[in-house]
Amino acid sequence: MAIAVQSMSCLLSLEAFLELPETKPASEYLHGRIEQKPMPQGKHSTLQGELITLINQRSKPEKLAYALPELRCSFAGHSIVPDIAVFEWQRIPLDKNGEIVNKISIAPDWMIEILSRQSSIKPISKLSFALQNNTQLG
Repeated sequence: MAIAVQSMSCLLSLEAFLELPETKPASEYLHGRIEQKPMPQGKHSTLQGELITLINQRSKPEKLAYALPELRCSFAGHSIVPDIAVFEWQRIPLDKNGEIVNKISIAPDWMIEILSRQSSIKPISKLSFALQNNTQLG
């Protein structure tokens, strides 16, 4: 079920936000606001796919890192969905079966935001927040 959320101030906690149904495109909880990401267009999606493929071709065989698209990462009281989240291999959150967990509660090591036609303010704000909270590269 999709909920229309453009941008709104909220009094919800992070936990309450995470209980809301997912939206398409994803909504994020950053600096006390819920904002829906813009719908990706063709060029954005193409670049995203190519970057993920390239990163994983170079880093997966040697178990250095793993890149994931549109992965919700909730940490430091915020919940963001980077275009690409990259985790160093030893930091990939795994369950007891050795599979990646569904709910990520740590900052990615690298975070990539692809600018399309939207303003750069929100992506830069997300990158800045992540860099202040253990992300190494944005």
